[in-house]
Amino acid sequence: MSIQRMDNVLIVVNDLDAVISFFVELGMELEGKGPVEGRWVERVIGVDDVRQDIAMLRTPDGHGRVELAMFHRPKAISAEPKDAPANTLGIRRIMFAVDDIEDVVARLRTHGAELVGELAQYEDSYRLCYLRGPEGIIVGLAEQLS
Repeated sequence: MSIQRMDNVLIVVNDLDAVISFFVELGMELEGKGPVEGRWVERVIGVDDVRQDIAMLRTPDGHGRVELAMFHRPKAISAEPKDAPANTLGIRRIMFAVDDIEDVVARLRTHGAELVGELAQYEDSYRLCYLRGPEGIIVGLAEQLS
C-alpha cells in the first residue's frame, strides 16, 4: 500500500482575500472558494461548531495545491510567534520552482512580501530565496540555472 499523491497543504489565515491575491500573483490559479460547515467537517478536523471559508488554489501544472481556510467559528488561534524564524519546529515554508526569480520577487513585493534573508545562488544550479508574505506565510522560490 502506498500513497497516490500529495493532494494539498492547508494554511489557516485571517485575511483570505489577501492571501489568495498573494498566491495568484505567484502564479497559482484559484479553483474555488466557499463556505464549509456542518457535522461532517467537525468530525474530520475534531473541532465543534465550525464555520469557515476555504479557497483551493492549484499550480499551473495542476499537480500541486494549497488550501486556505479562514475560520469564523471558532476563531483561529496562534501557535507560534507571527514571524517565526526558519529553525522553528513545524512546517516553515512551501517551495515553488519559478522561471524568473527576480520578477516573481518584485511582483510579490507589491503584495507586502519581504525577503527573509537574501537571494542567493547555489553553485551553478539554482538561485533561491525565502519570502515572507501575508500573515507571515513563507514561500521559497527556486530558479533552476542549468
